[in-house]
Amino acid sequence: MSATGLQLDQAPPLSVPLRFFLTAPLFGVLAAVLLFWHGPTGLASRWTPTMLAFTHLLTLGFLTSAMLGALLQMLPVLAGAPVARPRLVSGVVHGLLTTGTLALVTGFLAPGTGAFPVALLLLGPGLALFVGVALECLWRAPIGDSTARTMGIALVGLAITVALGIGLGVGARTGAQSSWTGVHIGWGLLGWVAMLIGGVAWQVVPMFQLTPPYPAWLRRAYAPVLFFTLLGLSAALLLAPGRLAEKFFGAAIAAALALFAGITLLRQRQRRRRLPDVTLAFWRLAMTSLLAAVLLWLAGAAEIVRGERLAFLYGVLFLLGFAASAVHGMLYKIVPFLLWLHLQRKNIRGTLPNMKELLPDRRTRPHLWVHVAAIAAAVLACLVPAPFTYLAAALLLLSFGWLEWNLLAAVRRYRRLIRAHAHVA
Repeated sequence: MSATGLQLDQAPPLSVPLRFFLTAPLFGVLAAVLLFWHGPTGLASRWTPTMLAFTHLLTLGFLTSAMLGALLQMLPVLAGAPVARPRLVSGVVHGLLTTGTLALVTGFLAPGTGAFPVALLLLGPGLALFVGVALECLWRAPIGDSTARTMGIALVGLAITVALGIGLGVGARTGAQSSWTGVHIGWGLLGWVAMLIGGVAWQVVPMFQLTPPYPAWLRRAYAPVLFFTLLGLSAALLLAPGRLAEKFFGAAIAAALALFAGITLLRQRQRRRRLPDVTLAFWRLAMTSLLAAVLLWLAGAAEIVRGERLAFLYGVLFLLGFAASAVHGMLYKIVPFLLWLHLQRKNIRGTLPNMKELLPDRRTRPHLWVHVAAIAAAVLACLVPAPFTYLAAALLLLSFGWLEWNLLAAVRRYRRLIRAHAHVA
């Protein structure tokens, strides 16, 4: 593993990213419980309260929590611009994001409770604070590599997503299936999630998976191309929905995503060490799912396949297959690496455990197959909801719960070592 170019001395306190990492899987657990409770009726439409709540538990609760934690860790280490008062900033943002997401879900499921305005008042300032702090760090950063630039553009994508969501929430546009909703979804999934996963991959994949670096042209072009094609797609959705421009910009985005996924898979085949690695498998699953989502979109655009269930399949392949799998792979590397790094700083006597000993494969490898089974069951539930929704929910509950348990087990091992060192000292 090479950490060349990383400013590890700038890393924030362990609690700063860890609070986000340990909270994220709990939202996945809640999403699975919600799906199990409502069953197949929740899959009647993309716009049912159950589906809206389920989607935001995954996008805001699981994905955004994990990605904010990753950014708080990577901004000072990669860009050399640490966040001022990181404990305070992370605590405020984490509190507002967590309570705001729970309030938003309550607002979807029980609209008469008044939780929806509360959610907007919590999520808006919380995410705005994070975006402002992170962009300010990048602005004054002495290092401006492709990872930092991609992260900066992703933060702009998050800001646009939040602004659109607040606009929809306060009734700026009406109708759950309006064009503005489609623009909000596009910026959330592509301008924020896919953009940031790309930025993280530029550093994490070569460093932890021992692959050759991504091509310089891809690292330079990925974020700007995705950003400006999203602008074009947004304009097409609002001004000329269903016309040629919408398909053109959609195809350009599909090509960018396919290039990212294909080159990642190629780089993984060229890695220097051929030993089996669970996190590598999670990333391969993520890239394969992204390619499948792109192919499905192209088939839908060409009207080879049609139907309401197509949108559900997009969601499963993108959110669970691509984004959630990549985050699993990221957490299973970053968390033990951070624990190992902070153990090194404690000057503990004796031999310290390595990353594999902090979170061994015997804990993570079975989880991989549970996660694969959960995705497969969710795909089947999209096609035939009645028999498979409960199976998908149960497997998702097991998968997200397993992730939480494994991360907690690694943290417990770290704390036992710290206590033992304090007792000896």
